[in-house]
Amino acid sequence: MGLKCGIVGLPNVGKSTLFNCLTKAQVSAENYPFCTIEPNVGIVPVPDPRLDQIAAIVKPLRVLQATVEFVDIAGLVKGAATGEGLGNQFLSHIRETDAIIQVVRCFEDENVIHVSGRVSPLDDIEVINTELALADLETVDRAISRIQKASKSGDKSAAIELALLQRVKAQLDMGKPARALRLTKEEQSILKHLHLLTLKPTLYVANVAENGFINNPYLDEVKKIAASEQAEIVVICAAIEAEIASLEDDEKKLFLDELNLTEPGLDRLIHAGYQLLNLETYFTAGEKEVRAWTIPSYTTAPQAAGVIHTDFEKGFIRAEVIAYDDFIHYQGEQGAKEAGKWRLEGKDYIVQDGDIMHFRFNV
Repeated sequence: MGLKCGIVGLPNVGKSTLFNCLTKAQVSAENYPFCTIEPNVGIVPVPDPRLDQIAAIVKPLRVLQATVEFVDIAGLVKGAATGEGLGNQFLSHIRETDAIIQVVRCFEDENVIHVSGRVSPLDDIEVINTELALADLETVDRAISRIQKASKSGDKSAAIELALLQRVKAQLDMGKPARALRLTKEEQSILKHLHLLTLKPTLYVANVAENGFINNPYLDEVKKIAASEQAEIVVICAAIEAEIASLEDDEKKLFLDELNLTEPGLDRLIHAGYQLLNLETYFTAGEKEVRAWTIPSYTTAPQAAGVIHTDFEKGFIRAEVIAYDDFIHYQGEQGAKEAGKWRLEGKDYIVQDGDIMHFRFNV
């Protein structure tokens, strides 16, 4: 599975700059033949130094990274939920994403006019959250109308769902996201079929000036909001990221060293997206190809095999597994086997982040 993040934000907050930085690092679509790329979609490689370490031992013909799909979602203005601007298109695009990245302006610049005339992260976030909440409110109201009849007839599960929907409605009526309710997994499962926008995991990107990483009241505002909503936050300077994205690898390292940074903000953004959705990576390693694959945490071996091809899951027999640290320490499969670190796992095995795997299957 891939990770699909929708980038939203009001005009002039740095959303397009961020998206352009991401798509400069875009992977070649020819390695992913089932992807249809539109102008507003960027498929970006996930930085993972473990992949390079494995490839250095195996020396394959090619190396393929895991990918994240970023969608630049246009059309978000006040009134989007009622169809203003590109409202309907915006809402349909955002429903298809796994997570929402909300870019928030946390810098002053008289050359970049703010859409409402002044910089206020609180107001910006409120506009976006209100539009998403209004769209969800319409969905929830329809669901309540449908389920009230069943609830009155004594259907216990309908009564439970109705009570939950009314809780969500009260939250949305206040313009607050449903995710701030801290719902149980069972409650989330009940609501899953509604595809509520404000239940999607959300990551705030605070876009600051070059000197805005500390002593920035706008940034403090966003941090406070994120904490109250159970949302993640990544702080970046889109202007710096644009400069980094234009450099060659060796120049990039020098530039980062000068700024006392260990990695670009975009890498931190991608890793934060992984954490947000509880994703992990396993690897396949052969002479032809070393490749990273994305899976949710607690994925079983057959499910992980199915990410490569559905036939692998249907005909799963066993998985050959070597932990990443053992693979590196013993310099590959042969060394790991000799050290007793190669093992066979069955259908109940929970894949661990970094596992190097080979699947045995029969179709």
